[in-house]
Amino acid sequence: GWAALRGRHAWLCLPAAGVVAVFGESPLPLVAGAVAVPLVARRLREAGRRREREARGERVVALCGAVVGELRAGWQPGQALSFAARETGALGAEEAAVLAAARFGGDVPAALRRAAAQDGADGLAGMAACWQVAVDGGAGLAAGLDRLEAALREHREQRERLRAELAGAWATVVVLAVLPLAGVALGAALGADPLRVLLHTPAGLGCLVVGGALEAAGLWWAARIVRGGERA
Repeated sequence: GWAALRGRHAWLCLPAAGVVAVFGESPLPLVAGAVAVPLVARRLREAGRRREREARGERVVALCGAVVGELRAGWQPGQALSFAARETGALGAEEAAVLAAARFGGDVPAALRRAAAQDGADGLAGMAACWQVAVDGGAGLAAGLDRLEAALREHREQRERLRAELAGAWATVVVLAVLPLAGVALGAALGADPLRVLLHTPAGLGCLVVGGALEAAGLWWAARIVRGGERA
């Protein structure tokens, strides 16, 4: 599916490197392209996992709201959970276990906690706590899940605001990555033939190695700073 498609995207590094190799009349860009394939594939997998994690988190929020709506419509907790889970798909691989516990009088909080171990499904642990309190203490499950939904939505909105604030920093990282390529393109436009110098002269190869190392270090450090802000 999508994972295989993302894996294929990483292989686009090879034809791009092949074009540079043809213009530069050197196999070195092909070697760099081959090295870049697993690195790019890893980054694409991480981005895919992040998107899946966020999508599952949104489904958990929707699950809380759906259960609250069904409870207030007069459904029993087990029935409300079963219907809402099938509608939202928030329980993922643990859906069958949770629904079986809800239907046959099993330990629903324990099943929800196991489901919360899935990446991005942390909110299910809060649902398990609400369910436990409602069963043990007779507290209103709908009210608890309503507050949980509000808290999860607020957390998601905070994350989105932070991401918007960090968009400028990520733009700086992208510019830092593109500047060397822009410099090579500008040199070629002025007739300086920078690829020949970089790939066929000792001084150019030295500059390429040192510049590449500095570029990689700068990108890594800038991305580390931005991700540190996101985690905070």
